[in-house]
Amino acid sequence: MHVPDGFFTPAVSLSAGVVAAAGVAVALRGARRELDDRTAPMAGLVAAFVFAVQMLNFPVAAGTSGHLLGGALAAILVGPYTAVLCIAVVLLVQGFFFADGGLTALGVNITLMGIVSVLVAWAVFRLVTRSARGRGAVVAASFAAALISVPATALGFTLLFWLGGTAPVAVGTVAAAMGGVHTLIGIGEGLITAVTVSTVLAVRPDLVYGARGLAAPLVLRGPGGQESEAGDAEDAGDAVSVPAQATSRRRLGWFAPAAIALTAVLAGGVSFYASASPDGLERVAEDKGFADRATDHALGDQPLADYGEQGGLPVGVAGLIGAGVTLAVGGGLFAAVRRRTREGVAA
Repeated sequence: MHVPDGFFTPAVSLSAGVVAAAGVAVALRGARRELDDRTAPMAGLVAAFVFAVQMLNFPVAAGTSGHLLGGALAAILVGPYTAVLCIAVVLLVQGFFFADGGLTALGVNITLMGIVSVLVAWAVFRLVTRSARGRGAVVAASFAAALISVPATALGFTLLFWLGGTAPVAVGTVAAAMGGVHTLIGIGEGLITAVTVSTVLAVRPDLVYGARGLAAPLVLRGPGGQESEAGDAEDAGDAVSVPAQATSRRRLGWFAPAAIALTAVLAGGVSFYASASPDGLERVAEDKGFADRATDHALGDQPLADYGEQGGLPVGVAGLIGAGVTLAVGGGLFAAVRRRTREGVAA
């Protein structure tokens, strides 16, 4: 759902840019409470993973594809404020290095994919997990949050189009088309999100931000009857949380290189098999007659534009470069925020 230049009037694009800037500023402050010794490096990995998976368009209908937005996944893994920053980093790398998403529409894309999707997904996730606990509930909540966040984001696009779209298309027509196709895409988003969250829960439940505090910590009884809290959740059955004092010292360890390797496989290999069909927004724009309102990207001639198509690079090579840049930018940003938080506490 990367909005190109030309779909919105300058007034709407500028207003969305202001909203996006304000949202990122709030997220920077809020992320200080979320980023710890585990979440900070995890957030960089999540941003790179979202970049890689967004390259993997999957078919949802005849001649139409979809791809992960990532707001729900990022929010559940690293927290809602940090998730906004993760998606913003991905969109910045895509816009400036790959000509994916317009530069004047950058504020629109961050507002829709980085703020609306995260807020809706986190609200749904918290609502579901408030009434049910355990790993099964977390996975089910992840699916529901991701599923609902996608059509909600599509309806956000429709609202902006009604306020300042550049084509004379009835808002009801756009809403019906966007909502319908993005509900189908939302199913795919939900499955990807649920599988990813379930996998992380299985191997490192302490790395799932949304699962913290959802179950009582495991209590072990020693030979003398003394009770102590477990420092690991491996044998905690359906419990998904571990004591903060026990896990705060745990770093990513082997999880980081494994996540990097998986991201590299997706961006560098699986990307060759992504669907070439237009995504949901592109299909709606073509069917409803406003695709021609898109203007050429200002950076559309650089080598990595269209994921290597302009420079003759294989898509896998472009994907590896993009994932690496996203990891470097995101990792640097989150490390800096974490460092400032430590300095503030020390002061």
